[in-house]
Amino acid sequence: MNKNIQRVILALFISVSSGIVFSQTTIMGVVQSDEGERLAWIDIVVDGMNKGATSNAAGEFTISGLPKGSYQLISRSTDFHNDTIAVELKDNNPITVSFELEAIATSFEEVVVSGTMRTVRKSDSPVPIEVYSKEFFRSNPAPSIFESLGQVNGVKPSVNCSVCNTGDIHINGLEGPYTMILIDGMPIVSGLSTVYGLNGIPQALIERVEIVKGPASTLYGSEAVGGLINVITKSPDQAPLFYAEAFGTSWGEVNADVGYRANFGEKVSTLLGVNYFNYSNPIDNNNDGFTDITLQDRISIFNKWNFKRKEGRVFTLTGRYVYEDRWGGDMNWTPEYRGSDSIYAETIYTSRWELLGNYQLPLKEKVMFMFSANGHDQNSRYGDEVYDAVQNIGFGQFTWDKKLGRHNLLAGAALRYTFYDDNTTATEKKVNGEIVNDPSAIYLPGIFLQDEWKFAPQQTLLMGLRYDYNSLHGDIFTPRINYKWTSRNKLNTLRLSAGSGYRVANVFTEDHAALTGARDVVFLSDLNPETSWNGNINYVRKLSFDNGLFLNIDASVFYTYFDNKIIPDYETDPNLIIYDNLDGYAESKGISLNLDARYQHFNARVGGTIMDVSSVEGGERIRQEFQETYTMTWNLGYDFASVGMKLEYTGNLYGPMVLPLISDLDPRMGESKPYSIQNIQITKVFKNGLEIFGGVKNLLNWTPNKENPFIIARTDDPFDQNVQYDGNGDILATPDNPYALKFDPDYIYGANQGVRGFVGLRYTIQ
Repeated sequence: MNKNIQRVILALFISVSSGIVFSQTTIMGVVQSDEGERLAWIDIVVDGMNKGATSNAAGEFTISGLPKGSYQLISRSTDFHNDTIAVELKDNNPITVSFELEAIATSFEEVVVSGTMRTVRKSDSPVPIEVYSKEFFRSNPAPSIFESLGQVNGVKPSVNCSVCNTGDIHINGLEGPYTMILIDGMPIVSGLSTVYGLNGIPQALIERVEIVKGPASTLYGSEAVGGLINVITKSPDQAPLFYAEAFGTSWGEVNADVGYRANFGEKVSTLLGVNYFNYSNPIDNNNDGFTDITLQDRISIFNKWNFKRKEGRVFTLTGRYVYEDRWGGDMNWTPEYRGSDSIYAETIYTSRWELLGNYQLPLKEKVMFMFSANGHDQNSRYGDEVYDAVQNIGFGQFTWDKKLGRHNLLAGAALRYTFYDDNTTATEKKVNGEIVNDPSAIYLPGIFLQDEWKFAPQQTLLMGLRYDYNSLHGDIFTPRINYKWTSRNKLNTLRLSAGSGYRVANVFTEDHAALTGARDVVFLSDLNPETSWNGNINYVRKLSFDNGLFLNIDASVFYTYFDNKIIPDYETDPNLIIYDNLDGYAESKGISLNLDARYQHFNARVGGTIMDVSSVEGGERIRQEFQETYTMTWNLGYDFASVGMKLEYTGNLYGPMVLPLISDLDPRMGESKPYSIQNIQITKVFKNGLEIFGGVKNLLNWTPNKENPFIIARTDDPFDQNVQYDGNGDILATPDNPYALKFDPDYIYGANQGVRGFVGLRYTIQ
């Protein structure tokens, strides 16, 4: 039945019944989406009067008691664009109206998959998920998603080495190894690639990024202890025909992205993307004789295929290859000194390939097979120390999605195989008194079951349990439970979450400090898997105002408790990094607040997190090093629609953090001071698909050396040839070494890159 016939029937019904039911002037109406779906809990107000109504479950509303005259009816909703209908009441007969509302395409109602492995609207997910669009990351363009994630509240790209600038992603104060990185829902970036894996993902191919803060091990297994980041790439069917973006900075950085879509008949489509980044301009603004930031030459090739099948079944196949050459160190270094003990530099050659796919079996039931494989080859020299490593990972998973009444069941079985080999003690063993190479091969089969039970109209309970068997460490169980309550008007949502996680550590692949510098690595015992328990309370409130202002408030309280946590000890001996399971417990706790605002041409996303990350051992509480006590992010934008321009202002504020010192005489700060990184950009959009953008990064020109005498200790003696020790092995203070220091590139708590301008362009053919 079409919409006009519906309106006629509704009008006839009202006309027949009005003489019986209504003794005063009445407006009756229906609210529906532009796709014909009846909409409940939509506010309809009479402009200029204290009168209105809210649509019921059938999308119907009634406003009574209006005198004759002309009125403006206005719809109010956070999920749909406001609409206005003019009505005129001439007599006592009721009239009918119909609203057809267009959905607002914002992050408030994104479709997500990360929380439950099932495609749902963000507001319907019992697991709190944050969604960030490609437009969000374009507000401060960066050559990799690693840098872009710094715009997200509670997420920090942490630089771990001031020489080679490698890093990892922290979520709510938990280090990179606790964060699982997914591409299109599959675990790709882990282990050896934790430090480098995010650098080669082309920005041009990213559709959105979904972030879950808190344990997700029940669905995704090991490494999802602190949370997960799911990078969703564009579908070949929906991507533009051609896309190109290039920008450069005043420091000499150049980044270029190119994407191309092609169709092969009606059933096959493909998306090809290439990213190239180059920085080859050594700069030493802090005059320590070392490069301020590492030099890089990187290329990444991405190819995604989509195959159309009968009954809409899914089949996608994706491949990616990344090659990177990076070095940092002495300004006089040249490649012939690689691996020598005369001029210090850290040089890393990385070659990485990935293959991943998603295939829906030809069955009546919804059964999916997800698979991935990747190989990572790293050839590194840290001064004269050699670190060569190879890691190969294979992953396969079946999932069965079944709806039974109010229950949505998801069952799965997975197998992950990890092969790892390097030239360190991590892959050595003694055979007949001789040390031989012993590569690691770990099999990790697992099964999981999840039940999403909508036991009441506004309430959902999610329960999950996973069992894994690690071929080295045995049985591992990871349960979780989530509860979601939504108010009848859908403006308030409360989520409660609890769960456990586990992680098997590999120090040399995850902690860059174990390789760089002059410290030796010591293991006091065999490292046991870390286990954790997490609780989270999340509250979301949507607000709309008569002037068109929309607000979305998202607040969370989080707590994680760790057993067997592995914390590197830099303090006991300045010559060593000591690793052992904590004889006590560790905690990460805090509160987080996100505020999204939209008003006409202005939009804002502001967030802040206050946290305490610490450990307790021997009755003493110790703050975690390199972790801020608070952070803040903001992303403000204003559209000058009449001239096709947009102004964007982004930034971060980082609170103080504990920093490791080498000796009591070390003049560097033991605790950092608060600092801020701020950026501004202006974009001009043309009607032919061309965009030109430019701006300034790090407006305040902050670098860590601004408040320190130096960052890298003893750059004039990186091989510690002139360091002297006493009988106990402690460093002596000498005229050549008055602070009793060793070469140390690990004292780094922010990017050592000052203010710089940038300019670029984008071109799209739809």
